[in-house]
Amino acid sequence: MLSLTSVAFVRWSTSSLLVSGARLLHTTPVDLAARKGTREKARKAKVKKVVEKVGFIRHDLRKKGKLNIIAENKHINDSWKQDPKDNCWVSKYYKWRVYSVEEAINCHRETHHPTVYNLPKAPLYAHVELNMQAEKVTRFVDNFQRMVAIQHPFPHGENRNIIVFAKGQEPLQEAKVAGASLVGGLELIKEIQNGDLQLSEFPFVLAHPNILPELVVIRGLLKKNKFPNPRSGTLGVNLAEMIEKYAHGINYSAAKDEQQKDFGSIVACIGTLEMDEKHLESNLIALLKDVNTMRPKREGKFVTRVLLKSPPSGENLKIDPFLYIPAEATFTKKSSKADAVAEEDDDTEEQPQVASGAA
Repeated sequence: MLSLTSVAFVRWSTSSLLVSGARLLHTTPVDLAARKGTREKARKAKVKKVVEKVGFIRHDLRKKGKLNIIAENKHINDSWKQDPKDNCWVSKYYKWRVYSVEEAINCHRETHHPTVYNLPKAPLYAHVELNMQAEKVTRFVDNFQRMVAIQHPFPHGENRNIIVFAKGQEPLQEAKVAGASLVGGLELIKEIQNGDLQLSEFPFVLAHPNILPELVVIRGLLKKNKFPNPRSGTLGVNLAEMIEKYAHGINYSAAKDEQQKDFGSIVACIGTLEMDEKHLESNLIALLKDVNTMRPKREGKFVTRVLLKSPPSGENLKIDPFLYIPAEATFTKKSSKADAVAEEDDDTEEQPQVASGAA
């Protein structure tokens, strides 16, 4: 027979086996999964990351395989090419022919003749290419928009509604006679403040200096480039001249290329083919001279090339713009104090020699 102690031991061992079995049934999958994740982390930690060493790569091969947006320089310089020797040549291997303005106009008139395109009143456009590099190599001229006064107006087909602000009967009457779309003073400013008048209908805002203090209250309603100022020629005493300029002048804008920042272009209409050649040339000269006023203070060309084009013809006829504006401008730098002292010493040394020669 079993004693009480042996029976108790058997019961204890049986219960412990049952408990451990239940634990194995309920906890083994979780424990195994935890152990498996821990083991995988340990294996990954043991694996060393091998960094491939890249040898020396030439600078011209470092961007190989990447998209090269600037495929070629947009500043075309064909001065190194030969001059054509006859009337038939391959333009790829020879210089572009340079036309006079009168010759270019007559060439476009031939292509727009009634027997060809039948567009004798087609517009004539000047394509002006610019070197937008500023004083520093890493700086570039900002995009700009300007209006040029011309002596021979033409139908431009643009919205040129002009609103003029002034005080007094004389300037208001002058603006009305000159052809302003809307003229007014303090009452006009109140209408704009109340919202009864929308300035979006008027692309050009001109003003007389006598109303400038009262005009400041609607400065927020006017865009930055619309508020009258003397630099843009929208604020002045001669309202008739200002209105004539903005109503019939050449409106143009210069924009940098998105990829090549030192290349800029202007496309401006200078008239129609039915106009006189001298009148078209006069408008072109006014445009080039105004563009040249935006030249940065550096040596070298600002206007690089000018082409005359008249759609739908694809002819680009090159002209020489430097007959009307200087090709390059030189800017003298201020001399240092040492240079000034040296010049004074030279003057003092020369004075006795001149006196002895005179004696």
